[in-house]
Amino acid sequence: MKAISARTTRALNIGSKVIAADNSGARIVKIVAVKKAGSRKRRQVSAKIADWVKVSVRSGKPDMKGQVFDAVVVRVKKPYRRLTGERIAFTDNAVVLLKDEKGNPKGTQIKGPIAREVGERWREVARIANIVV
Repeated sequence: MKAISARTTRALNIGSKVIAADNSGARIVKIVAVKKAGSRKRRQVSAKIADWVKVSVRSGKPDMKGQVFDAVVVRVKKPYRRLTGERIAFTDNAVVLLKDEKGNPKGTQIKGPIAREVGERWREVARIANIVV
């Protein structure tokens, strides 16, 4: 995965329930795993901004319930620091579901803002976003 230009903090644990910020049909999803993440021995992996995660759909369309998808974390409540010195924190935790491993989003639009670091790593996701902060 491409590096991002921020000093990210460990924000979302495995098992966290987050909002699906796209129009794919899922409403609330649960983080099951963090893909391509390194961790220290005996420490559970946490998801950060722009991380690739596996999620299970908890509420939304009835045919999607219980299914497992790949997703990208686009907003986190935990403040993280950019290299310019500013700190960024959002009002909620949110992900965008992916339809394939190349990073193409499942939905066609994203509700709310996404972080600039997501656009650096996931171009296709940033392309359908209205606001990039």
